[in-house]
Amino acid sequence: MRASFVFGEVVTGLRRNVTMTVAMILTTAISLGLLGGGLLVVRTIDRMQEDYYQRVETVVYLSADVSANDPGCTSSTCSALRGQLESTSGVQSVIFESRQAAYARFQRIFQGQPELLQLARPEALPASLRVQLSDPARFPSIAKAFTGKPGVDRVTDQGEYLRQLFRALNGLRNATFVIALIQALAALLLISNTIQLSAFTRRTEVGVMRLTGASRWYTQLPFLLEAVVAGVVGAVLAVAGLVIGKVAFVDRVLAGVFEAAIVPRLGYGDIFSVAPILLLVGAAVAALTGYLTLRLYVRN
Repeated sequence: MRASFVFGEVVTGLRRNVTMTVAMILTTAISLGLLGGGLLVVRTIDRMQEDYYQRVETVVYLSADVSANDPGCTSSTCSALRGQLESTSGVQSVIFESRQAAYARFQRIFQGQPELLQLARPEALPASLRVQLSDPARFPSIAKAFTGKPGVDRVTDQGEYLRQLFRALNGLRNATFVIALIQALAALLLISNTIQLSAFTRRTEVGVMRLTGASRWYTQLPFLLEAVVAGVVGAVLAVAGLVIGKVAFVDRVLAGVFEAAIVPRLGYGDIFSVAPILLLVGAAVAALTGYLTLRLYVRN
């Protein structure tokens, strides 16, 4: 098999149907870009879960009387609660946070919102015992044991807020994958139509080659390679789009979020780690679509 002839036919086919080729490449690039974005969201969520769940706390908020009159957790009520928590199985540490300390932390968190700071008062924030558990799943037993005890106002689980956050992020990821799937279907249809059109425009020369002894595989390989080239180029454009999106959008819009360590920073290594997946998917899907199209619709 002459490689120069095959690659020459590939170039000819791509140039002959240039508008269809461009549409096929762009549609493939968009679908793979969305797939890559979804994979990056998955990586970010996994990192956030690993980081946040290591810091998640169970908070035992103390009553107004204890919060106002016991700034050092030295009263019998507060010290008894603290001792009981420290002796409870699964509790790694217990830290007392006074009303003033809670107010100071509130000021640090919302230092960029002066209107909110003016409305807040130390008296509105309760003192608390912040409990670090070895396993966040033990929260129900802690809550059951300490809810209603003297000096306890309520027991809350920070992990529940995180689970709500991650459910929202997972919804965003799923929406991205759905849009990517729709775009992928459009790309598959374009690849199929482009191959059929290319085969139709070259039906005479293909027929002559078959009459002179060329195998079906030899005559159809250029059409298959056209699809693979379009898929690979689309994947390269998708990776380039992810890099541009990081520099032009993500790094600028989420700069403050990254600096505050709320969301892990997206690096170039993350993008290039998903690049081989996009290249493989682009080439494999294009090749499979091209092969099925040739088998089903092209009879020469």
